[in-house]
Amino acid sequence: MTLADSRRGFFGKEKELMDTEKKKQKGIFDYIFQFAGDYRSSYIKSVVFAVIGVVCSIVPYILMGDMVKKLLEGEREFKVYLTEGLAMALFWILRVTFHTVSTKISHRTTFKLIGNVRIALVDKLSRLPLGTVQGMASGTLKNIICERTDSMEPVLAHVVPEFTANLCAPLMLFIYILTIDWRMALLSLATLPIAAIAMAWMFKDSDKRFQKTQETTKKLNDTAVEYIGGIEVIKAFGKAESSYQRFADAARENANSFIDWMMACIVPFSLGMVITPATLLSVLPIGAIFTMQGSLSLSNYIMIVVLSCGLIAPLITVMSYNDDITKATSIFGEIDAILELPELKRPQVSRNLPQNHGIQLRGVRFGYGEKEVLHGIDLDIGAGSVTALVGPSGSGKSTLARLIASMWDVKEGSILVGGADIRDMSIADYSAQIAYVSQDSFLFDASVRENIRMGRPSATDMEVEEIAKKSGCYEFIMGLEKGFDTIVGGSGAHLSGGERQRISIARAMMKNAPILILDEATAYTDPENEAVIQRSVSELSRGKTLIVIAHRLSTVIDSDQIVVIRDGNIEARGRHTELLDSCPLYRNMWEAHVYAKDADEEGGAIA
Repeated sequence: MTLADSRRGFFGKEKELMDTEKKKQKGIFDYIFQFAGDYRSSYIKSVVFAVIGVVCSIVPYILMGDMVKKLLEGEREFKVYLTEGLAMALFWILRVTFHTVSTKISHRTTFKLIGNVRIALVDKLSRLPLGTVQGMASGTLKNIICERTDSMEPVLAHVVPEFTANLCAPLMLFIYILTIDWRMALLSLATLPIAAIAMAWMFKDSDKRFQKTQETTKKLNDTAVEYIGGIEVIKAFGKAESSYQRFADAARENANSFIDWMMACIVPFSLGMVITPATLLSVLPIGAIFTMQGSLSLSNYIMIVVLSCGLIAPLITVMSYNDDITKATSIFGEIDAILELPELKRPQVSRNLPQNHGIQLRGVRFGYGEKEVLHGIDLDIGAGSVTALVGPSGSGKSTLARLIASMWDVKEGSILVGGADIRDMSIADYSAQIAYVSQDSFLFDASVRENIRMGRPSATDMEVEEIAKKSGCYEFIMGLEKGFDTIVGGSGAHLSGGERQRISIARAMMKNAPILILDEATAYTDPENEAVIQRSVSELSRGKTLIVIAHRLSTVIDSDQIVVIRDGNIEARGRHTELLDSCPLYRNMWEAHVYAKDADEEGGAIA
């Protein structure tokens, strides 16, 4: 029931998704049209303008060939050449104009699209089971949502219109040469088979090499996030050197993967880029032979030579985009894999709503991946009652609480609230029923006031301060530099663990949900503050259904029901005095708690 189990479960699913992705064999344009949505028409406009721009860039070659042809035919009228020269300049201006319009449309559309992709990713994460999100390394997620998605901009803004246009233009030019002489048209493409072989050589195992670069990049990001996030522990235990070495190894591995990839590509890519423009090696000598034999006029020969130069330039541009297309396809695949992850099975509109706030678990089974950690749990929690979940570490207490909070879906069985299966309620409706506070209290990098107000965004400043008083954290908040306006830092880094927990409890109280779950929410508080919090929780949870997971048994002895869990099964249930007599496990836990408490008091006295 550890996070590692959760990750194993997720990565198994992630591998299946990656395999499915490979089977689909989606190309770059499949992904673009999938994600473009309402912006497809804008991309089509961008492509149309880009194609017109490339055509305008080809027309000067035709005019130039015509000028040479007329010169060879003896045309001496300056006005003729001036007209065609001005026409060449006009088409050059048109080419720049259409290219500018195309680029403007594609950039505006791309930035909107990237923004929407990021919103879709974050929205998806909010609808995924908690275990799935926890199984994904935060460095990897951040890299995909920010850097990786941002790196698609050159592809979407440039490659989409220009790649298409530079494929269409040579085709049209080839058809034009074909109308002049089909033999010369084929000769103008003589270098393409060799270039194609070079490209095929380059792309052999290219996907594997590129995938390796992505894996090492993810590892580097995850290692960096872990190193920064764990810097306190690293320094405290003298692990700076070994932790730095892990990061350094990840950085070197990442650099080497890119070097290996580029070294494998550089020779075939260079051959392709050198050989492809060498079309004149076939057009010039063989065209000259045709001309001497009389099967090709000199003027047409010159025209084709000039046009052949214009035929290859767009193809070289297309070849230069191959690397960007490979990267973008991989990034789209990663985004698509996240968006296809199975969500919590909840309706958009609730099919049933609770009649009260009692909770019933019927035959609940749950596991991380293939490992089952809860085995057929049956439990009744009365409306307005206090139920404590206790048991050894790893017994399944927190997992059970999170299932009730609908952070995962049960594998088998059902969870009912007020007679309604929680799977019949929308996420919004069920969320309104539950307030959840864990031992790892997360605060946003905002003011204390805003962190508490997140429980009920419409709350006034006075209501925020009032709830802080009732939850026992008003005094310490007023002792902060700016009181309620103090910025707590990322994850609440500027506060102690106990202070973060107390603000999290205040936030949960602000929500005023009828069901309150405290998952070892006082784990980091000292005995004095714990007593304050216990009094606050008792008062503020009056009339609510309260579920408590506590590491100190003395805090739950007055619960209406104490449920003892061991190895994913309910060992016993009852009140404190009943369990001391009937449950050896609970009795042993209580004796250990009393011994530890006495030892702490003795240690304090000695100190």
